[in-house]
Amino acid sequence: MPAQLLLQTDHEHEVAGGRRVSVTFGATRTEIPGVLLLPASGTPTAGVLLLHGYSSHKEAMSETVGQALLRRQIASLAIDLPLHGARADPLRLYSLRQPQEVMGVWRQALRDATLGLRLLQEQPDIRAPHLAVMGYSLGSFLALMLAARESQVSSVVLAAGGDLPLGTPLTPIARMVADPLRAVRRLAGRPLLMVSGRHDRTVRPEQAERLYAAAREPKELRWYDVGHILPPVAVEEAAAWLRRQLPERVEE
Repeated sequence: MPAQLLLQTDHEHEVAGGRRVSVTFGATRTEIPGVLLLPASGTPTAGVLLLHGYSSHKEAMSETVGQALLRRQIASLAIDLPLHGARADPLRLYSLRQPQEVMGVWRQALRDATLGLRLLQEQPDIRAPHLAVMGYSLGSFLALMLAARESQVSSVVLAAGGDLPLGTPLTPIARMVADPLRAVRRLAGRPLLMVSGRHDRTVRPEQAERLYAAAREPKELRWYDVGHILPPVAVEEAAAWLRRQLPERVEE
């Protein structure tokens, strides 16, 4: 039986279209800051877990994708990953070099994302299995791993995501812990959207294409004439795509 999920509401206020709730949650000694955006409709709704990129924070997701989802009556939860946002430890983050330490932080991030998905499931206004996950850059790798192991994730959006780079010394080690190609095959027909920049030098186009080729249908890859930072239109199109995948009304 999973440990009890501890939840504390830190602050709550109304925003356009619903409520913004700042929370801290976790299990045992883990404390994860998050932002819940909940539609004002009062009827059960679908929910999306939002995972930010490297050196970013939860607000970067909640204030962009989260707001776009809220306008479409979809709830979301954005969380701070280990060493980021309210949990920031810049000296440790930028000094991570040893593979064992990197993998330890990665495993913690995956555990935290799993708890985030569980928090969405336990919200009275959100109904599983109508859940999705969206990640940006580093968060896209994490979102894919989470979806591969959690069948209640019904659809996936990867922003500026792809396969691991080829030809680096750490890639074979990383694949032992987190292999995007193996993970994307485990989606087993759940809808996948990838939004990527044609001039991205962080997660290069060939990495996105390699991951997309390994995925099963239904899948879609949309290109934008930008680098690693995707334009606002990509956010809106991703939110609209999720609206089509998730039900307008969720039965009690």
